[in-house]
Amino acid sequence: MSDARFEDGMDKPLRLIAFDAEDLQVLSAMTQDAVWPAAQMVWHSKERRFAVLLNRFRWEARGTSQAERVQSVLSFEDVKAVQTQGFDRTDPDLILSLLSITFTPATDGTGACLLTLAGDGAIRLEVEALEAGLRDVTRPYASPTNRAPSHD
Repeated sequence: MSDARFEDGMDKPLRLIAFDAEDLQVLSAMTQDAVWPAAQMVWHSKERRFAVLLNRFRWEARGTSQAERVQSVLSFEDVKAVQTQGFDRTDPDLILSLLSITFTPATDGTGACLLTLAGDGAIRLEVEALEAGLRDVTRPYASPTNRAPSHD
């Protein structure tokens, strides 16, 4: 019997939850360079949930022969308010690209998640408490460019 290797889990769907800023850094790294149409964002104010169906680059599969993407749901719970800046969220042809996700806590346990987008756009979520999730919902597919995103 041998130990499990990291490579053994590469075809498994990713499922992560973040309850603090350190956890959120992992979600941020896994969703860096994810893209999605602006129409794929939704805020259910009554359920206090914000979600995005995005196409994320599979950073965990980097180094394999084929660059891959996968559709994933990025969600935030206990969202009290959503603000956007730097883009027209009603534009049906607008494609957004995620650079990072950060959390700024307030003194009472609440705080704000900031999704920083390429092109000076941003999405700010006021949350009662930090609870974010990332869940792959499709099988991986070949990245159209067959290479990792570049920040040159």
